[in-house]
Amino acid sequence: MVVTLKNSKLTVKINEIGAELISVQNPQGIEYIWGADPEHWKRHAPILFPMVGRLKNDEYSYDGSAYTMYQHGFARDSKFEIVTSSDEQVIFLLKSDVETMKAYPFKFEFYVSYTLAENMVKVSMLVKNRDHHSMYFSVGAHPGFKVPLESNETYDDYEVIVTPEKEYPMIALDGNGLTTTNKSNFNIHGNPIPINHELFKDDARIFDVEANDQTTFTLKSKKSQHGAAVTAYKNQYFGLWSTYPVKSDFVCIEPWWGIADSENSTGFIRDKNDISRLRCGEDFAAKFDITFF
Repeated sequence: MVVTLKNSKLTVKINEIGAELISVQNPQGIEYIWGADPEHWKRHAPILFPMVGRLKNDEYSYDGSAYTMYQHGFARDSKFEIVTSSDEQVIFLLKSDVETMKAYPFKFEFYVSYTLAENMVKVSMLVKNRDHHSMYFSVGAHPGFKVPLESNETYDDYEVIVTPEKEYPMIALDGNGLTTTNKSNFNIHGNPIPINHELFKDDARIFDVEANDQTTFTLKSKKSQHGAAVTAYKNQYFGLWSTYPVKSDFVCIEPWWGIADSENSTGFIRDKNDISRLRCGEDFAAKFDITFF
């Protein structure tokens, strides 16, 4: 089932599979979200839970047992139930069950809500620990934006502006999608990031935004007034990604509250890079907004 939200500024569609944003259009018919061409990348804007990124050997250990989990977790392929829906808001829920326990031995409730406010989509992710012991997890989002948006533009006509402007540590990935000890700094001061396919030659560009109160990545055209801005709150990382060497017409701007395993990972979930821990009965909220213009 696909849920539609609509106001005078935007028409938004979200699939109950993955609670995934699949379309955002303005009244002029401009589509902002990548169309999920399976020959390039088969997704639109997946929600990441209970892991962000790849685990070393696609597995982890907990309480003496080994579990298999693939990149970015299982929520993106799971059917959510609709808790409530109106013209401008929908709330989805994914609950642990027999199948999720095979890959992830924790009892949880995971809510994803979308709220339409003028030309903005406000997204909230809420994790609730329903187990009798602590649970370990990461959450994130992976929205893919169509580039270019206008027929008279090219991919290279776009750029990303990051605020606040400062120097951000950059995290590198190895050939298996694991973080490495290689780090560098990216100076944002007054310098937009030019978008081109070579930018993604070494996989995602990962920025450690140091849990700013809020950080905004704005994808905009140099030829028109159109684009999208992702503002996240107190997240540790942002990823920029597109396919390479295949040249695809999208850019993902990804707010993460977590990150992939390191190449030196022990495999124990408690030791995973920036893993979040919830004690019994606790909640964790992650929020971001996407403004379309």
